[in-house]
Formats: sequence, structure tokens, C-alpha cells
Amino acid sequence: MSRVLIHSSREIEEMRASCELAADTLVMIGEHLRPGITTAEINTLVHDYTLAHKARPATLGYRGYPASVCTSVNEVVCHGIPGEQVLKDGDIINVDVTSILPDVPNGWHGDTSATYYVGEPSPEARHVVEVARRCLEIGVSMVKPEVRLGDIGAAIQEYAESRGCSVVREYTGHGIGRVFHAEPSVRHYGKVGTGVRLKKGMTFTIEPMINLGRKEIFHLDDDWTVLTRDRSLSAQFEHTVVVTRSGVDVLTKRRAPLTNSEDKPWADLGPVTCFTPEP
Repeated sequence: MSRVLIHSSREIEEMRASCELAADTLVMIGEHLRPGITTAEINTLVHDYTLAHKARPATLGYRGYPASVCTSVNEVVCHGIPGEQVLKDGDIINVDVTSILPDVPNGWHGDTSATYYVGEPSPEARHVVEVARRCLEIGVSMVKPEVRLGDIGAAIQEYAESRGCSVVREYTGHGIGRVFHAEPSVRHYGKVGTGVRLKKGMTFTIEPMINLGRKEIFHLDDDWTVLTRDRSLSAQFEHTVVVTRSGVDVLTKRRAPLTNSEDKPWADLGPVTCFTPEP
């Protein structure tokens, strides 16, 4: 717990600006997504939009990552590198944006992602995307002082598995502020009553990665792109949050609805039966 930073009200308000910019970037991207667009074009849109707002994309050059955004399509779990891939009708794509504002050393980070539909999704695609969206909602709703991170992870895991999906284990949410990745590590699975106890002023991301099939993953030789081992679809949603005196403030809450993503109050679609649930 000594390694987890507690931010002041002034620091949180400074950080809110970067979080709002990241959220606005997702709204902007949704307006451009369509069959035929390439992931490289998405990268250009994010890069130019971020610079136009006097900010910097945090991923560009981070540990050697070569792009300004992560674009993860269909069976790609996370860290998909933008390129010449053309989006097709029925695809799903997670766009993961992190903005640094102001663009100075130790500027504040705002980190958020959403999974979008490209054209008309299949029932399987809609299922995994909406389960992932609900998993994030469940996690965020539980944030308040004295709750343990294991409580949040257990609730997310229980819901995902009850809908026949699985939770990726290798990647977690993380503390965030003037650094991109910090303590605490926020697992999206776990046991009730375990993990760090939340305190007012803690800032971190919740970002469950949910697979339609099994939880196992593998990495491509580019050292970044992560895929489901069984090549099932994967979806993710992410927010940056701060623990308040009585609950949670979602710093990356969007100020407009997303295009190409349902982004509306949850309607339980029920389980689909065309895949084998995680045992």
C-alpha cells in the first residue's frame, strides 16, 4: 500500500483534463469507423486529434511501441499495432487511447478504451462485447473506500463466467497519474476479501479483457500483439477512475455517446450457446 499514490483534489482536477481528452478521442473515432477504413487511418486520426489539443499520445514510443493508439480486432485481445488491416463488416475493434496533458515531462495520463461494432455484428460478437461492457460497469460500481480489489475482480469474474465467457489473467488494470503504469495492479478476477483496500484519492484503471472462448492467450513475434489462443473473439472496455469520499468518480466518462457501440443502459442479452464455456 505504501507504493500506491494518493492524489489531492487539485491533482485530480489536473488529471481530469487528460482523461476527458482521451474520452473525447474515443467519441471522435466512433464517428469515423466503417467497413473499409484501415487501422493505420485510425492511428492517424488519434495522433492528429491528440496533437491538435496540445497533448501527446502516451503509447507512441512507450517501451518501443510504434503507434499512437492500440487497435485490437476480433481475436486480438490487446496491443494490436495499427497497420494496413482493412476493417470488414461484422468485425469488432477495441480502440485503446491514452493521452498525456499537458505535453510536458510528467504530464497527467488519461487512459480509456471501447470496443466498437463495424457494420452489423454477429450474435457471438454482440454477446462478448456486451458482456465486456457490463463487466466494466460492475467493476466501476463497486469502487468506494475500504473495498478490496479482490472484491472487484471476483465480481467481474463471476459475471463473465456466468455468461459463458472467460477473463484474461495476464493483463490487469493499473494505477495511473503522472506515470502510465503504477501500483496497484487491478486484476479482473480473484477472491473476495483479498487485495489492496481502496482509499480516497487513489486513481487507477479498470479494463477487463473478456474472451468468448477460453482465457488462454499468446503473443505474436512483434512482441506486442496478444491473441486468444483458441482464436475466439475478445472485447474490452476501460475507464480511469478515482476513489472519492463516498464512492467513485469516472474521470474518463464520455460527454457524448459513442457511434458504432451500443453505449446505452445495459440490456441483458442472456448467454449464447455456440461455444464451450470456460470450465
